[in-house]
Amino acid sequence: MRSYDTDTTDFLAEKVGIVAHQLVWITAVNTATSLEETLGVWTGEDDITLTIDGASRGYIGAGGLITIDPIVASKGLGVRMQQIYLSPAAPEMEDIVKGYRTRLAPIEIHRVLFRADTRERVGFSHRLFRGFINAVEFPISPSGGEASCIITAASETQALTRALPSKKSHQTFTANGGDDFRQYGDTSGSVPVYWGEKRFEPAATPPPQPPTSPEPWSPDVDWPTYPGA
Repeated sequence: MRSYDTDTTDFLAEKVGIVAHQLVWITAVNTATSLEETLGVWTGEDDITLTIDGASRGYIGAGGLITIDPIVASKGLGVRMQQIYLSPAAPEMEDIVKGYRTRLAPIEIHRVLFRADTRERVGFSHRLFRGFINAVEFPISPSGGEASCIITAASETQALTRALPSKKSHQTFTANGGDDFRQYGDTSGSVPVYWGEKRFEPAATPPPQPPTSPEPWSPDVDWPTYPGA
């Protein structure tokens, strides 16, 4: 059961008109600077600044350009997929797709309530979803030929399904910004490491060779004789 702050609880008890808006917050890496940057869009018409988790966030008003599938809460550790629909013509989406690495970028969805009569914000925002961007697609409708932008996000439980570090290669890290963390991963198991032990140094002289086998006996060979034989 979701718990609300006192202002929200009192407002809901009044049973008056409510206007609910959803907010999308994305944190992605800028490919030009390799620094993390943020982008916020919401279903309202005007830009807005809200304090969420103790930090000030600015959200760009996208209005009808953004729709989100119904978010259904469930228990367990299953990975939930959430789809967000935006207009591909929105300049914000063009910037984040062309200039940022969106793969596995953190994403959050919050909901904020307003009074229907005065448009006054009520209480605090409520987080509905937190996870990672799984894919950004631009499908084209075969009937009308209109393009759309679909963000598919996976819930944060997806982090439990990631491969072990032993499955990650140097090539993968190099492709992601030239990271050389696993440069010597292929030889890590073949290099001897001495911890608290004296390293054995081989002798400088060549090791002794095994004795050669004697020649077979032949009657034509003049074998030496010994006294008393």
